[in-house]
Amino acid sequence: MASNETHYTLPRPEIDKSVKIAIVVAPYYKDIADQLVKGAVAEVEAVGGWYEIIEVPGALEVPSAIGIAERLSNFDGYVALGCVIRGETTHYDTVCNDSSRALTLLGLQGLCIGNGILTVESYDQAAVRADSEGQNKGGGAAAAALHLIALSQKFGSQRKGVGFKPVSGEYQVAGDGKGPVA
Repeated sequence: MASNETHYTLPRPEIDKSVKIAIVVAPYYKDIADQLVKGAVAEVEAVGGWYEIIEVPGALEVPSAIGIAERLSNFDGYVALGCVIRGETTHYDTVCNDSSRALTLLGLQGLCIGNGILTVESYDQAAVRADSEGQNKGGGAAAAALHLIALSQKFGSQRKGVGFKPVSGEYQVAGDGKGPVA
């Protein structure tokens, strides 16, 4: 069984400054989600970081919430948490594939995201992966986000973010720019 295997875990990254993390969670299976959040919070606190927990209805809304937070706030990284358990329909495949794909696309745009959305066959599998004394994939997702933040700090470039951000930091109304007015 996979739960009996041992895996190499990177040591905690060195973070240059205090980080702000958005922990975005879909608490559909609340007890599983609570354990994932507990693991993520412990990992963020271990590096002296600050976090905010944002709840959304389901796993499909997690990437959207991260995109909104990136455009309208100033988080350094994101932890995506939730649990999808296979049912009798193909909805499972849609939720797993689309939420994962959306998180990957956000990551490719430069966001530092740790994906801790469990995709499992049974509640028992989810419980093993959320166990605070065992694997806790919430803590693993937070560690992944922190490693990506440390990497971006190492390279020292300003994040460009996702979506429209005015150059001056101020919002502009159409027609108030420097270009010609028709």
